[in-house]
Amino acid sequence: MSYFLPFLLVLLIVAALLRNEFFFTVAYFFLGLYVLARLWIRQTTTRLDASRRFTERAFSGDQVTVDLVIENQSRLPIPWLEIHESLPVQLSTPPFHQTVVSVAGRRTHRVRYTLNCRQRGYYSIGPLTLELGDLLGLTKRSQIQVEPQHLIVYPRVLPLEKLKLPTHSPLVALPARTPLFEDPARLMGVREYQRGDSPRRIHWTATANAGRLLVKRYEPAIARETLITLNLNQADYQQRRRYTATELAITVAASLANHIIVNEKLPVGLSTEAWDPLADQVARFHLPPRKERAHLMHILEILARVDVAETITLADLLRRESVSLPWGATIAVISSSLNERLLNTLVHLRQSGFAVTLVLIQPTHEAQTLFDRADVLGIPLHRVCQEEDARIWP
Repeated sequence: MSYFLPFLLVLLIVAALLRNEFFFTVAYFFLGLYVLARLWIRQTTTRLDASRRFTERAFSGDQVTVDLVIENQSRLPIPWLEIHESLPVQLSTPPFHQTVVSVAGRRTHRVRYTLNCRQRGYYSIGPLTLELGDLLGLTKRSQIQVEPQHLIVYPRVLPLEKLKLPTHSPLVALPARTPLFEDPARLMGVREYQRGDSPRRIHWTATANAGRLLVKRYEPAIARETLITLNLNQADYQQRRRYTATELAITVAASLANHIIVNEKLPVGLSTEAWDPLADQVARFHLPPRKERAHLMHILEILARVDVAETITLADLLRRESVSLPWGATIAVISSSLNERLLNTLVHLRQSGFAVTLVLIQPTHEAQTLFDRADVLGIPLHRVCQEEDARIWP
């Protein structure tokens, strides 16, 4: 109450001038109430504790329940406590949760609300503001703030069949035209024993049946590693559909990584340059191919928070990342546009012994000539226009 102290001062002056005991009694009564209220609020404020509990990771489409735990450690009750939680508009409408409660002495009060994870992202939950005062409003309100916490919403992970992308080559292990090594898991027949063959390669069952030494023949294979190269250079996405295209590109990258690790049990990596809200700057992300589930979650965590920015060109990114890949590895390129320089880079990588495939997100027909050239040059090219409308180009 902003006018209470001036009112009390005037009351004391009037009581002194009139020398009236009633006015002194009233003034002392209000003064006592004011002092009591101040002490009450100071005691409850210093003994008030608040915390926020929720699952800090979720997938797009999930619901996350947040529990606010308000603990009054003082013996004195809190007549009223206003709770205000600031929330991202992508998770809650309106972008706040607000309520007023009373908390008895030595009691814990819980407030629960739900966040709808409609969109992948890296979000700040909070800050949480607690505002309390006395019952009569005689003292200035006291505020307590709880620092924000972060929620990571992973991008959608879809079956490749729903995206109508191939579930095998050229997105995973491919037979090599020029054998680099043989894959012992892929037996393709037997042949006559030759001097220098390892005894481990002898096919004893076939040798016993044929009466002569036969050794196993394995299918030639390339390196069974895949690097997903995601283009998030904003110059390569049309402004009017930049948001939908980049979100779909990230969904495709997440779905590919999930399919290769979970279904194919093969290593996959991620390479991109993008805006990182955690670092508040453009950052380079390079995760070498691995096949552990924890590695997949690391990939999804990066895909959850990255966004388009002014970065190096996709052609430069591919040339830089290919240096660290083994011969014959698969490079799955995800972009929204195809230009002459990118096509030449893909051809160069293919000639250098890499298996290359290109996934175009919501492509325009302006580069139809380049699409035809990519087909002639043997660059597998796919397009994804929306989650349930994808097909091999053309």
